[in-house]
Amino acid sequence: MKKFAITILSFWLIAIVFGRLFHLNPNAIDLNAILVAPNSAYLLGADDLGRSIVARLLRGVEVSLIVATIVTMITMLIGVTVGLFAGFYGGKIDHILMQITDVFLAFPGILLAIAFAAVLGPGLVNLMIALSITGWVSYARLTRGQALGLRNRQHVLAAESLGAGVPRMIFKHILPLLASILVVEATYSLASVMIAEASLSFLGLGIQAPNASWGAMLRDGVRYMLVAPHYVLIVGLSLMSLILAINLGGDYLRDKLDVRTEL
Repeated sequence: MKKFAITILSFWLIAIVFGRLFHLNPNAIDLNAILVAPNSAYLLGADDLGRSIVARLLRGVEVSLIVATIVTMITMLIGVTVGLFAGFYGGKIDHILMQITDVFLAFPGILLAIAFAAVLGPGLVNLMIALSITGWVSYARLTRGQALGLRNRQHVLAAESLGAGVPRMIFKHILPLLASILVVEATYSLASVMIAEASLSFLGLGIQAPNASWGAMLRDGVRYMLVAPHYVLIVGLSLMSLILAINLGGDYLRDKLDVRTEL
């Protein structure tokens, strides 16, 4: 499984690089190649406007990975900050922060993202804002739970008794112990954000035409499933392979970084 994940991820990263090196234009229209099946000129066929599916796939995965990486970094920063404050200080601060977190957890994340995207309007920046607003809660709950236990560890109490300040205790003695857990969570979050981005684009609330997006390509491909099944199948299988590879990579990291599996 590890080799499969590495192979798929490497394939897409190399494909993105080659797409840039060969200057593939995802918006080049050829009216003579509308919905053409895969051939020597169009390796994976063409879409409903005669645009190369290969070029649009590569640009779509590039945009998707960029969005997922930025959103994951933002949500991790917000969630870890909230979780650390709640777990370290406890009391009223913990109660207030967790009440806010519970409000966001009361609604399915994708529905909240759809609501915020609808309010903010379609577009790349608004898409990332909508996903960032709803994606931090899992980090907050995870970090808070871990911080509550680590707060009373002997090395933290010793540092506190020696006069260490709060920032030093958090960044020097607590946060490093959370690094492996947060890396695994970020891996799964990366896949979740990619699915959410594709879902919002499928609904017309994400990346807008003529920019390439796997979600928008799936939406367009569904319309022509009977006459050009290759379109939706290629995009769907591409999305499935990348998400599967990322999740398998997360499973591998979880097993590798979990010290209990070594006992």
